[in-house]
Amino acid sequence: MPTATAAQPPRPFGTVLSAMVTPFRPDGSLDLAAAGSLAEHLVATGHDGLVVSGTTGESPTTTDEEKDALLRAVLDAVGDRATVVAGVGTNDTRHTVELARAAEKAGAHGLLVVTPYYNKPPQVAVLAHFETVADATGLPVMLYDIPARAGVPIETETLVRAAEHDRIVAVKDAKSDLYGTAQVLARTDLAYYSGEDALNLPLLTLGGSGVVSVVSHVAGREHAAMVAAVDAGDLVTARTVASRLLPAVRGIMTRTQGAVAVKAALELTGVLPGRTVRQPLLPATPAEVEAIRADLALAGLAAPAA
Repeated sequence: MPTATAAQPPRPFGTVLSAMVTPFRPDGSLDLAAAGSLAEHLVATGHDGLVVSGTTGESPTTTDEEKDALLRAVLDAVGDRATVVAGVGTNDTRHTVELARAAEKAGAHGLLVVTPYYNKPPQVAVLAHFETVADATGLPVMLYDIPARAGVPIETETLVRAAEHDRIVAVKDAKSDLYGTAQVLARTDLAYYSGEDALNLPLLTLGGSGVVSVVSHVAGREHAAMVAAVDAGDLVTARTVASRLLPAVRGIMTRTQGAVAVKAALELTGVLPGRTVRQPLLPATPAEVEAIRADLALAGLAAPAA
């Protein structure tokens, strides 16, 4: 795996990771062939890592068996050309451990573990949850800090303590607290990955390792160029790339729910054959699709005309 240099932060999972969607057939069944094709496309267009069965992968509505089949299909498709991280987080520690062990058995390269959601555990319990999961396998762990969904943040002191565990090596940061991020970066060796497309560039300039992006589904090369520019100290180029992508961030992250929007974008760009999602999500409406089409065009990621 990549290692840190004086000019480069630690990158245990790569630099540009897609929070990969899970393709479904029109009847709502899992489309493993489309998943493999999508994974290959992402690796061919700037990604050196994939996160499978994260929130954008609609993990709340896929079964454990489907998660296992999806992970294996993606691993078969990309081999050793990308780091494949399995999303295993739930709000039940025992279930999370079961998913982590299954992912290790399937061949995952790492684990994404979200803060337990809905039951709102206190920080001591959040830390115990992460440590229990990290103890359950030999895989490196990326914590997912997203209080808007989980209901509780991973507080700074909890992150500092979690970093003492040998296998907790990274954070997917979607907390919108750059000052807190800077504190953890200053006090630990954790690799930080931006989990908010709107804040990718600011987090990278603080010393972030890379991105776990939704927008990168349609702009992987651009994200790779932005990371490379920051590495080179060329903030003018990095800002230029980030500014160009702003309409795509608007289209995919604000027009409707992220998984819904990015599936519409992938359909518009011919990468996926359809935009089926599972309830309680619903596919993007025609009006939303047209807005996303216009946003992609403004970002220079023109979709075919209707």
